[in-house]
Amino acid sequence: MINSQDKCAIIGYGSWATAIVKILTENGIHVSWHILNADVQQSVETEGRNCRYLRDVDLNASIIEVSDDINKVVENAKVVILAMPSAFIKKVMDPLTVSLSDKFVISAVKGIVPDDYIPVIDYIITHYSVPENQVAIITGPSHAEEVGLSRWSYLTAVSRNVEARAQMVEMFSRPYIRVMESDDIEGVEYAAIMKNIYAIAVGMANGLGYGDNFVAVLIANCAAEMSRMFESFGGASHNALASACLGDLLVTCYSSYSRNRRFGLLIGRGCSVRSAMNEMTMIAEGYYAAKCIRHTSAQRNVQMPIADMVYEVLYNGASARRKMRELTTKLK
Repeated sequence: MINSQDKCAIIGYGSWATAIVKILTENGIHVSWHILNADVQQSVETEGRNCRYLRDVDLNASIIEVSDDINKVVENAKVVILAMPSAFIKKVMDPLTVSLSDKFVISAVKGIVPDDYIPVIDYIITHYSVPENQVAIITGPSHAEEVGLSRWSYLTAVSRNVEARAQMVEMFSRPYIRVMESDDIEGVEYAAIMKNIYAIAVGMANGLGYGDNFVAVLIANCAAEMSRMFESFGGASHNALASACLGDLLVTCYSSYSRNRRFGLLIGRGCSVRSAMNEMTMIAEGYYAAKCIRHTSAQRNVQMPIADMVYEVLYNGASARRKMRELTTKLK
C-alpha cells in the first residue's frame, strides 16, 4: 500500500490530523498535508509545529509538504487520510477533481455526513467511486492529545482488506502505540458516531450535578443502546464490547480531553446550545451526530432514549434538567 518514499495525503489540520502526521513522519513516511489556515501552514513549514492544535508537538517538516490546494495534495499520493470534522467534509472535498478511485482512502473522521445521513466510508464509496477493498478506518480508543504526548495508546485499523489492514498496522505502530485489527467497518463507524452523542449526555449529567453512581449507569445504558443499533444491522460481526467500540465510548465519556463531554458540561451548567458552541474551540461532532442518529434510529425502529434526550435538548430547546430527570426513570 505505501512505503517510506511514497506520499500519504492528509486532509484536515486539527488535533487528530496533527497526531496522525506525527505518527506517520516518525515512521519516515512522507506526508502531503492539506491545510487551509495560512498561519498553520507557515508554522508547519518554518517551525515544524501546528500553531493552532497540539502546539507543543514537534513535527518532521523535512518530509512534510503543505498546500491549501487539495488536488495538489492528493494527486501524487497513494494513500489519502481524511481527518476533518464530518460537518465540513463536503465543503473541504468539493474542490477535489483528482480521482480517488486508484487511491487507498482511510477515514479518521468520527462523525456522519450531515444531510446525507450516511457514514463517511459509504459517502466516499458512493460519491468518489472508491472500491470497497480500497477503504478503511483508523480509530481509537485514544485522544489526539495523548498521542501527541507519546503516551501509551491503542489504535484500530478497520478494513475488509486483510493485506491493507496489515500495512496499516505498520504505518501507525509506534513504540507507544499498539494497532489492533478489525473488519467491522459498519459497527466501528457507527460506534464512533454514537459515542460522541453519549459523551454529551455524560457531560450534561456532570454539569447538572449528577454523581459517579448515576454516570456509571448512564454509560452502561449508552453501551446497551449502541448494541441495539448494531442488532438492527443484522449479522453477528458487530461487537459492541470491542475496544474500538466500548473503549472509545468510555474514553470519550470520561476524559477531560473530550470536546463532546465539555460541550454537554456547558449545557448542563446552564449555557444555551448556541453559547456552548461558541465557547468551544473545536467542533463537537456529537451535535451533528444527534440529528443523524435520530433519523437512523427512527428508520430502523431502534429504541434510543439517551440519544433522543440529547436530540431534544440540542434541537428542540428542551430543558436539560427536565429531560435528564425524565431519563432517570428509563435507565436499567
